[in-house]
Amino acid sequence: MDRYVCGPCGYVYDPAEGDPDNGIAAGTPFEQLPDDWVCPVCGASKDMFEKE
Repeated sequence: MDRYVCGPCGYVYDPAEGDPDNGIAAGTPFEQLPDDWVCPVCGASKDMFEKE
């Protein structure tokens, strides 16, 4: 699974880790994140992320 980087702040979404603080289980691919998911660091929307 691909990792994605937040353009504004550099946070890396790693599907192997998910985003447990926001209810995203480990193993969740970026493509399956809810449309309203935002960067947990800066609040940027999914469209601000690029594949690493």
